[in-house]
Amino acid sequence: MNKSQVLKNTEDFVKESLKNAEGGHDWFHIQRVWRNAKLIAKTETADLFIVELGALLHDIADSKFHNGNETIGPKVASEFLKKQQVSAEIITQVVKIIENVSFKGGNVQQDFNSIELKIVQDADRLDALGAIGIARTFNYGGFKERALYDPEIKPKLNMSKEEYKTSSAPTINHFYEKLLLLKDRMNTKTGKEIAQKRHEFMEMYLEQFYAEWNGEL
Repeated sequence: MNKSQVLKNTEDFVKESLKNAEGGHDWFHIQRVWRNAKLIAKTETADLFIVELGALLHDIADSKFHNGNETIGPKVASEFLKKQQVSAEIITQVVKIIENVSFKGGNVQQDFNSIELKIVQDADRLDALGAIGIARTFNYGGFKERALYDPEIKPKLNMSKEEYKTSSAPTINHFYEKLLLLKDRMNTKTGKEIAQKRHEFMEMYLEQFYAEWNGEL
């Protein structure tokens, strides 16, 4: 197995698969997560090949765009990697990353752990924070035709997995129901350091948002 060729084939496969994807979950999202993962992996002891495959394939069939079906992504990834003659052991690790990487609500615990998962999870969560995280949030809110903000609809914390998946709350609520929670859920030292800076940027953004909403600035 030529690892460099497998990674190149995976990159090409993901680019083609996500060419018409929603802007916050497209190839460029994957590319950013891939870069974040490689950056974090420099300070961790992990199998970089598994990390890179996990980052590249983590959103190959996001359940949000497949009627909530969480089995499609792992199946697509597994079938692709088999064709690349990747070992069964590595495929299992990558599939476990895909199954466990996503945030599924405030009180849902994952049932698998590995340093490779922790790295990819941090890399993915970083892309939900900061300036890009804000842009992705409003892009997805527009895609789902959600309100920007409604002072009468309060954020709902500690949702069940099903509540989180089916929520149609205003986009600003998503900051409290997910984005602002991520800083304290990072796994790695590098991830935590970057997350802190992006978290602070989001807090400043929200202060400005409310000031403008209320006609104070």
